[in-house]
Formats: sequence, C-alpha cells, structure tokens
Amino acid sequence: MNSETLRALQSPLKSKYKKNPDSAVVTLSSEGKIGSGVTCKVDTGKALVEAGLHPATGGDGMAVCSGDMLLDALAACAGVTLNAVSTAIGIDLGEETKVTAEGDLDFRGTLGVSKEAPVGFKEIRLTFHLDTDADEEQISTLIKLSERYCVVFQTLINPPSLITSHKRVQ
Repeated sequence: MNSETLRALQSPLKSKYKKNPDSAVVTLSSEGKIGSGVTCKVDTGKALVEAGLHPATGGDGMAVCSGDMLLDALAACAGVTLNAVSTAIGIDLGEETKVTAEGDLDFRGTLGVSKEAPVGFKEIRLTFHLDTDADEEQISTLIKLSERYCVVFQTLINPPSLITSHKRVQ
C-alpha cells in the first residue's frame, strides 16, 4: 500500500467523522466462555483462543496467558500503526522491521503471596526494530506519531474508567 491508497481509504471516513462525530464512536467487544480446568475460551474473530493460568501460577503452559495476550495486542496495534504512519509520511520500512513488547510481572501479587507485590505488570517495554534508511529526525517523527495513534498504547498510558458488573444466567 502507498500513501495515496491509504489516504483514499481513510479520507471518506475522516470526512464522515468530522461531519458526524457520533458516527466515529464504535463499541468493540469480546466474550470469554469458561472452559474446562482453569481456562477461558475467547473467539477473536479469526481464531478461538484458550486462555489459562501461566506456568508461574500453576498452569501447564498449554493455554495462552492473558498477560501474553495483552502484550500481543500492544505489539500488533503498535506494528499496524507504525506501518500506517510510515506509509502516510513516506518512510519505507524493510522486511526486517518488527515490534516487540515485553513486560515484567511479579507473580507474588496475583497469587496473594505478598500485598506489596503489584498485581499486574510492573513495567512494559515497547521496542520498534526499524529496517529503514530514514534519518533520525524522520524516525523520531515516526515513533512519536506511532505512539500517538496506537489505540492499545494510548489505552495503557491513559487508562479509561473500568466498570465491572454481573448478571445471572437464567
């Protein structure tokens, strides 16, 4: 894809959203169905994923860890955004370009071993491995815009309010 093709795809959407801001608000959703053992099955729309306990919490390693899924979502979103931004601003990225996300968890928190240990990631590191001839100023702009427009990155940096509820199944 080139910048003209990307603009042609996005231009009508941008116009629509400027004229009718409410049309830009879309509710995304996901559903997990409790599985056997300590698992939860999530239909991603492309594949059925079975999430389970990480081996550090007693899992057997056969099911994907939700923490890994969070990092996968961050890497995927950042990669798509990086690709779109580079296309839009005319920076060529080579085949070796990749995005990695890694995070540190202290499992004492989630297992209730220590109240001082956080439940969740202590730190997440997002790295853009760039195969490009772009200069440092172009790369700086590319990374800045990729961070700015990556939905998952921005959600983690600026957490939304999170509301829980329950419903009884009849």
